[in-house]
Amino acid sequence: MMWDKREDMVVHGQEPFNAEPPPQALAGDPITPVDTFYSRNHGPIPEIDAGSWRLTVDGLVDTPLTLDLSDLRSRFAEHTLPATLQCAGTRRTGLIAVRDIPGETPWREAAVSTATWTGVRLADVLAAAGVSNDPDDDAAVKNAVRHVAFLAPDVAPGPGQQFGGSVPLGKALGPEVLLAWAMNGEPLTAVHGAPLRVVVPGWIGARSVKWVERITVQTEPSENWFQANAYRMLPADAGPSAVEAGEGFSLGELALTSAILEPVDGATVPAGPVTVTGYALAGGGRGVARVDVSADGGATWTQADLGEDRGPWCWRQWTTTTTVDGDGGRAGTLELVARAWDTSAALQPEDPAGLWNPKGYMNNAWPRARVQVAAAVQAGDAQGRIA
Repeated sequence: MMWDKREDMVVHGQEPFNAEPPPQALAGDPITPVDTFYSRNHGPIPEIDAGSWRLTVDGLVDTPLTLDLSDLRSRFAEHTLPATLQCAGTRRTGLIAVRDIPGETPWREAAVSTATWTGVRLADVLAAAGVSNDPDDDAAVKNAVRHVAFLAPDVAPGPGQQFGGSVPLGKALGPEVLLAWAMNGEPLTAVHGAPLRVVVPGWIGARSVKWVERITVQTEPSENWFQANAYRMLPADAGPSAVEAGEGFSLGELALTSAILEPVDGATVPAGPVTVTGYALAGGGRGVARVDVSADGGATWTQADLGEDRGPWCWRQWTTTTTVDGDGGRAGTLELVARAWDTSAALQPEDPAGLWNPKGYMNNAWPRARVQVAAAVQAGDAQGRIA
């Protein structure tokens, strides 16, 4: 089942359904169409009746809440925000090329997409439950609050546990964190979390919990298997299976990254001007400051043109044009490389070997695309063919 996705999606698994578009499908438009948006799931996709669905807000709150969609729409102000979501395993294939990572989905460059999300601010819902981050609020129980946990009904067959996770209270109260019911101006589809999902910009996609049905305010991070065991950065010598709870450290904010979308690795391009496109994304609310592109494996660099800036929670698409001559009429190989800086002057790491980890998370090394350059047509050959 394709869940109304485009026919050329790269499907990594049907149950659970995991798919990403071909990289070039993301180029050119900062907003990703719903049928192109990547899909990451851990169990069967639940199809929930919006009329009977309820959201519970509990834990260390003054006023526990039970809300339906009409309550959310009527009690809280509506907000729309463009934001990019990225799977923590995006570009895992680059780490697999360093050393095999068995049992993990071989995500390529396109497990990242951008949409406009519409819903209510999580901060407003938490405020209605009596939760604040006001340093002048001296209520003892509120001073103990540190984390906001999310729980969904989908059950992964491996751990046999509902999917969940948490974010620190400070992030949960950020104006960018939404409880969204619409995507690109249309109601959420089942595969993207209908009737309601969390959108946590700047953090790994696993924290943007779909089909959310419970929000719990608590003193400690979530003990859900997917946070305590799965989405963790393990040391290189750790075993990838049977990860003990708390081993390594929990993934949260996204790292500065970029990717080359077109031409794709392994493509053949004609001699002459070649347009190179891609995206860059800076996590944690930082912006993309610059992207450089090299057509000779990193020996020389050209600054790319950055596309529209839609705010700190969105990627920046970029483009540049380089000229290749077909090596004096002979076919050859061209190595394209990109590197991005963010607004804190951080630069992507160059080598994926230093980033390798047993789960294959957070590969943000310089992206590379090796393309074949078609032989340039010699004037005499062209005249001969015309004759």
